[in-house]
Amino acid sequence: MNKKFGIALILFSAVVSVSAAYFFTKQLSENKTIVYLENQDRANALPVAYQKQSAGAVSFVEASKKTTPSVVFIKTESEVVRRNSFWFFDFDPFGSIGKVASTGSGVIISEDGYIVTNQHVIKNAQKIEVVLNNGKKNYEARVIGEASSSDLALLKIEASGLTPVDIENSDNVEIGEWVLAVGNPFNLTSTVTAGIVSAKGRNINIVQNQFPIESFIQTDAAINPGNSGGALVNLDGKLVGINTAIASKTGSYVGYGFAIPSNIVVKIVDDLKEFGQIQRGFDGLEVVDINDEILDLVDGQQRGVYVSRVSETNKSIGNQIKMGDVIIGMNGKSIDNKAMYDEMLAYQRPGDALEYTIIRDGQTLQADLKLVNQNGEYGFLKQELFFSDKLDAEFELVSKFELEHFGINQGIRVVKVGNGLIRKMNLPEGYIITSVNKVPADNVDDFMSELENARGNIRIVGVSPQGGKEARSFYLY
Repeated sequence: MNKKFGIALILFSAVVSVSAAYFFTKQLSENKTIVYLENQDRANALPVAYQKQSAGAVSFVEASKKTTPSVVFIKTESEVVRRNSFWFFDFDPFGSIGKVASTGSGVIISEDGYIVTNQHVIKNAQKIEVVLNNGKKNYEARVIGEASSSDLALLKIEASGLTPVDIENSDNVEIGEWVLAVGNPFNLTSTVTAGIVSAKGRNINIVQNQFPIESFIQTDAAINPGNSGGALVNLDGKLVGINTAIASKTGSYVGYGFAIPSNIVVKIVDDLKEFGQIQRGFDGLEVVDINDEILDLVDGQQRGVYVSRVSETNKSIGNQIKMGDVIIGMNGKSIDNKAMYDEMLAYQRPGDALEYTIIRDGQTLQADLKLVNQNGEYGFLKQELFFSDKLDAEFELVSKFELEHFGINQGIRVVKVGNGLIRKMNLPEGYIITSVNKVPADNVDDFMSELENARGNIRIVGVSPQGGKEARSFYLY
């Protein structure tokens, strides 16, 4: 997205009523303001397509009826660090823990209570409550798995006979197609708005992960805060995406919404249900979109992605693909940009084989690669977590692929943060610690012992969830 417009990308989305030139506001309790159309101008203010639907040109009614029972309201309770200070004096450098509530949306995908939502809706939540049937039924939910690389999470409630959403193949979605956004904006349950698919394969750089999966469906259906995790459906009432983000200067809808394609959702849900984590296939290549600078290096080849780095982690690469090659296809599917490349890989698991179509020195070549896991092996990974009561956090060793990618010799990742020392240090989930007081973080037991018993000046060197190397200093009494 062009930076000159100064659009802030906000990690929430929701549904709101159709806007018009004439309106008035009514103040409700809890400081909520509802915007209404003037009665005398309401019909004229509606877009032509909305007026025509009553004549049968476009009907959203059946799709709405079919979808709304499958979209739920999610309430969470989390704990955050609050700083205690007066003027410039910080009485508690680590702050205190306080509770905060937030809301979002989710989509029922099975009769027995599996629900998909955004990870950022339930991240760090101590309590997750799912509300069905416009507040008539409440359930406490447990987290089956989270996928930070795609901002998805899978929840489970103990219920039966629910109404799951039907799922469409998102490859079939076309630009210009009518879609409905269903969710719970501003705590308003089961709200529906309509729009069209504006674009596909959007990479907007909002997923805070070292290896993000971004290939969003862009829509102009009106969405606002609270709709995160809600459904984007076609006119058959079938799920084509999970609403995730909006582009906005203010935090409210201004015309751009983004949804995770249903095909990515299905693959990740299957992984989380079966393994509790994503089984992601890596080809060992790092690619970038072709820009004006790269264009001269590839003899004007505009379509595809440019191979900027070849890892040694995947031995199947050999000399088949080299730095400077341009990938234009995978398994017969055209690859026009990095978002399409990332989406294609998002469907794969370790051990899968892909045929690449590449351009090198003006020649079209084929290459066959077998995908690996993050440790360069062809089998599925089983996540091994290490928990510290004193630190109240979970950790894991960083994979071989990540060590090579970030140019570090060792590292231990913060996976889950409770209310202990790690939270007070403000170390986020996904942070990779490479050393503590110059002691290398290469053994989890030694690392936890070092940090648990640390006193005085503490210096932590690491890699942020966004991939930047940094150092942080603390003082522990």
